[in-house]
Amino acid sequence: MTTATALCPCGSNKNFADCCQPLLAGEQQAETAEQLMRSRYSAFCQHDVDYLIATHHPSKHEHDDKEQLRQTLASCRWLQLKIVQALQGQADDDSGTVEFIAVYEENKQLFQLCEKSSFIKEDGRWYYLDGIISNSHQAHAAKLGRNDPCWCGSGKKFKKCHG
Repeated sequence: MTTATALCPCGSNKNFADCCQPLLAGEQQAETAEQLMRSRYSAFCQHDVDYLIATHHPSKHEHDDKEQLRQTLASCRWLQLKIVQALQGQADDDSGTVEFIAVYEENKQLFQLCEKSSFIKEDGRWYYLDGIISNSHQAHAAKLGRNDPCWCGSGKKFKKCHG
């Protein structure tokens, strides 16, 4: 699990304590759809099932959400989040869309998930509504070239770091 002084898993280049940790702890609410997206990614990294359920719109809840999330979290290790585009979803908006690419490891293979997520704000609180997975990038094996930057954010080439 991420320590408070470590960089936040969401890729903001801020310390976890100054970024997503206060949201996951319930000390703050996300001000924008992108901030909620980032905090939800951090919750996946932290295996915080309760936060993921609390920030998923109540109309989308299923009776087995906790078990489904636990299974997903047990089988995947989330490695990197890249925000591609955020449309609307600012503090004064009622809805927004965040398109992202998430790199994860499952069964010692790297994959990437590309999704366009929809968010809605009700009673001053942002919720994840649903997402559309890009057909061209649907959870396929990530192909990193030896000279590509490493997924871990070290600044090193993949071959010199995790390659």
